[in-house]
Amino acid sequence: MEENRRQLVSDAIDYKGNPADRTTSGGWLAAILILGVELSERLATMAIVVNLVTYLVSTMHLPSAVSSNFSSNFAGTAYMLCLFGGVLADTFLTRYWAIAIFPVIGAMGTVLLAISTGLPKLRPPPCNPAQSNACIEANSLQMGVFSLAVYLYGIGLGGIKSSVSAFGADQFDKTDKKEKLQMATYFNNFFLITSVGNLLAVTVLVYIQDSVSRSWGYGICSAAMLLASFAFVLGTRNYRYKKSPESPVVQILQVLVAAFRKRNVEFPSDISHLYEDASQELRLPHTQKLRCLDKAAVITSNDAGTIESQTPNPWSLCSVTRVEEVKMLTELLPIGATTIMFWTVYAQTTSFSVQQALTMERSIGSLEIPPASFNVFLIGAIMISLTFYELVVMPIFRKTKKPQGLTHLQKVGMGLFFSTIAMVGAALAERKRLSVAKTKSTTALVLPVSGFLLLPQFIFIGIGNGFLYAGQLDFFITRSPRGMKSIAVGLFQTTTALGMFGSSILVEIVRKVTETKGGHNWLADRINDGRLDNFYWLLAILSFINLGLFLVCSRRYKPNP
Repeated sequence: MEENRRQLVSDAIDYKGNPADRTTSGGWLAAILILGVELSERLATMAIVVNLVTYLVSTMHLPSAVSSNFSSNFAGTAYMLCLFGGVLADTFLTRYWAIAIFPVIGAMGTVLLAISTGLPKLRPPPCNPAQSNACIEANSLQMGVFSLAVYLYGIGLGGIKSSVSAFGADQFDKTDKKEKLQMATYFNNFFLITSVGNLLAVTVLVYIQDSVSRSWGYGICSAAMLLASFAFVLGTRNYRYKKSPESPVVQILQVLVAAFRKRNVEFPSDISHLYEDASQELRLPHTQKLRCLDKAAVITSNDAGTIESQTPNPWSLCSVTRVEEVKMLTELLPIGATTIMFWTVYAQTTSFSVQQALTMERSIGSLEIPPASFNVFLIGAIMISLTFYELVVMPIFRKTKKPQGLTHLQKVGMGLFFSTIAMVGAALAERKRLSVAKTKSTTALVLPVSGFLLLPQFIFIGIGNGFLYAGQLDFFITRSPRGMKSIAVGLFQTTTALGMFGSSILVEIVRKVTETKGGHNWLADRINDGRLDNFYWLLAILSFINLGLFLVCSRRYKPNP
């Protein structure tokens, strides 16, 4: 009997609602099935995003900056929907059902994309915008159908991303020493494994889109997502499930409302006089952080009667544990805010960097690399750096007093540092490209300068991405309350969204501020007419300032004991 008790996971249940057995549920088998959904999502997302700008410029005939903003706004909206998906998962659907349903919605979007890119009537007449100003832009119907397809996929993306990583983490018990180490490995390998999907997308799928047809490329994405969703459902018996006792959104609002209503109430001299729910199984100790929220737990004369009847009004009085959970979620925000700049920098790799590659020599012998496939160097950098970290750095750490390796905040800091270096390299590379463009016609299709000049910006952003994503994801999941994991992941993805929107806003500001009497600006309609190098220098300066802010926030952050 004692042995059987040791096999049960204290805070998890199986698919029948019984306490989860460690030997028959969770672990790597369940995590791999969940990662299959993430893998299919990465295939579809990268196949859409990295080749979106080239399609909008070359086929839909939109201006350079407009195409870049469309790409950034789509990515921003999709990742912003992760927060909405997190609320749905934690409040209504559960993480399991979110992962089962949203891949189907995403597949509907990619099917519509296949139709939109395949039918001639849904795109304007062929024309090369680099050589002519008379190209006909896509009309409202053509852009409407295309946008509907893209944003329908974005809804699916938001639902998947909000739950897949948190549900994967649920398959490991952090109170068990062995499984706690497996969870750390899970977060390191999560990004490494999904990078395989990114790699296949920017090589195989981009090649199919450019050389065969985009309809075939998006059709393959649809099939992959449906297959992964089917395999995920087949594994229902193998998962561990964790239920939130009630809506975390309501819980957050209750604490905020109660604290506001008691904003003029004095704190008791003894914190033991703060209200705590005796029936609550998992309690959090009181901390001195964000004392303004503690007023939600102050017992007033109006609360005394409800406590005696054991039914306090949660909109007027909240337990210390509930308040501390809201504090934990709130304290993630400053660190998350400092990562927004990274995603603004990252947005350039699928927009302006792809447009740069479009104007440069990209051949290796007889093989010509598609512009969007330059992201393979970014993904390769992610995979190599994380593999090096896992196989070389981690064994060294395991021999020390820090067997779990770099902390999540150290990883985030490294990511921000490498993104700053990447923008310096991007500015220098673009200055060289523009110097060649000035000696040639600005309407030249391909300049006599190697596209491999762009490698530093892709490689350094890739290294930074690997460390920042793994560190930030680990930080938001492990430092968030038990019942708010999906919302925490949604907040994490929201930083990506804000970075993408930040890129669009920054592009518009730079265009207006730098516009000359001749109508040109740093980010001109045709990339050879602008000064993209100055835009990259601006991003480098902003990234350096942001790195300093991160160091301040990370030093001030104190996790709960």
